[in-house]
Amino acid sequence: MRLDTEAQYRLAALQSEAGRKLLVRVGRAPEDLSSIVLVTQSGFWIKSEAILRIAQGLPQPTALAATAIKALPIFIRDKAYDAVAGSRYALFGQPDACRLDHPGYQDRFLRK
Repeated sequence: MRLDTEAQYRLAALQSEAGRKLLVRVGRAPEDLSSIVLVTQSGFWIKSEAILRIAQGLPQPTALAATAIKALPIFIRDKAYDAVAGSRYALFGQPDACRLDHPGYQDRFLRK
């Protein structure tokens, strides 16, 4: 969210009502919480493809790095995604508070 200075992206926890509705809308099981899902008007993407498509919409150098990483085969990118997702708190730490109620980000969360 910090890098999304244009506030282009909206977030929904997959287990929330909004998240479950989006999962159903793209043909996934509403209880499938296994991966990030990017939903746009033109389709949906999961795992590394979702992350890289999001990153390509962010300011430089993030967008450029994402474009370079997309050159890797998806099976390698998804293995890396799974490794990072499985140990993200060890790698990046756990936030002290949820941003859901942060005044600067309230409009970025889908609630229903």
